Amino acid sequence: MYAVVETGGKQYKVAKNDVILVEKLKLPKAGGDVKLSNVLLAKEGNSIHVGNPYVKGAAVICESLGQVRLNKVVAFKYKKRKSEKKKIGHRQAATKLKVKELEIPKG
Repeated sequence: MYAVVETGGKQYKVAKNDVILVEKLKLPKAGGDVKLSNVLLAKEGNSIHVGNPYVKGAAVICESLGQVRLNKVVAFKYKKRKSEKKKIGHRQAATKLKVKELEIPKG
């Protein structure tokens, strides 16, 4: 059983007990539950539920494992013969989630 869920403008294929990194979510604290209701596709056994755009009544329940920061991405800009160079770094904030269960409607 798996589902394709959308959050932060990105899509993730998740199954039970998966750990995923998503765009930063505003959460009260680590250890709280998060309900992701933008389920695009859900597969359970031989039945496949495809949303238009979302599957009605489907949700993915996740446990928050806290906020993290991803590896630094470096952008180095250089113009030859101009003695011009610039080094810029950026670290994106993310939320770590562990999938507890998939809620898929019957029928």
